[in-house]
Amino acid sequence: MTNPKHVAIILDGNGRWAESRGLPRIMGHKKGAERIREILKACIKLDIPYLTLYVFSIENWDRPTGEVKYLMDLLSYYLKEEIANIHKNNVKLKVIGNTTLLHEDIQKDIEYGTNLTKDNQKLTLNIALSYSGREEILMATKKIAQNILDQKISIDEINEAFFAKQLYTDQIPDPDLLIRTSGEQRLSNFLLWQLAYTELFFTNTLWPDFSIDDFLQAINNFKSRERRYGKTK
Repeated sequence: MTNPKHVAIILDGNGRWAESRGLPRIMGHKKGAERIREILKACIKLDIPYLTLYVFSIENWDRPTGEVKYLMDLLSYYLKEEIANIHKNNVKLKVIGNTTLLHEDIQKDIEYGTNLTKDNQKLTLNIALSYSGREEILMATKKIAQNILDQKISIDEINEAFFAKQLYTDQIPDPDLLIRTSGEQRLSNFLLWQLAYTELFFTNTLWPDFSIDDFLQAINNFKSRERRYGKTK
C-alpha cells in the first residue's frame, strides 16, 4: 500500500508532558507547537498532500483561563511567525472550526494566512481550531434545511456526497489515517463524519515527544493494513 493521502492527528499529551517534568502546562504546549513544524516537513518529504491537526477543540474553551490565554497567544505568534515559511514551502493553510469564537486579531491572522497561501499546491494544512465534529454536522444539517425551506434544493438531491460538501472539509478527501498520541483511544469529537473508514493508530507517546521515527512507524503500520471498506478480501 502507498503512503496515505490524508493524515489527521489528535495532538494529545502536552500538559502531561510538562507536568511529568515539573514544568507549567504551558511549556508543554510550546514544545508541542514546535513538534508540528517537524511533522509538517515530514509530510512534505513523503508527498502526503493533506495534513489535518486537531489543535484546539470547542470544549477546550472550558480549560483554565490562563491556559486558554496562553494557547491563544501561542497560536497568534505561530500564525504570524510561521506563515512565511509555510508559504515558502508551497503549503496551503486552511482553518476549520467555529472561528467566530476566536479573538478578532486571530481571525485576521487566519484570513491573511489563508489568502496568502490559497494557491499553494504541495500540501494542504488543515488546522482544527475551536472545532467540534457534532457542531460541524449540525451546521451542515441546518444549511441543507434552510436550502430546502428556500426551495433551492429538493430532498431527493441530498446524498452522502451532497452532505459532505456542506462540511468544513469540502474539496478535501476523508483522512486515510488518524493518529492519536498520549495513549488515549477515542475520537474526542473530531471529524466524526469524515473518519467513517479511516485507519486508526494510537500511541502512548506524548505529542511533544512524537518524533519523525514515531510518525514513520504510524505510516508503515498503515501501509501494512488491508483496507476493505466493508467488502470481502
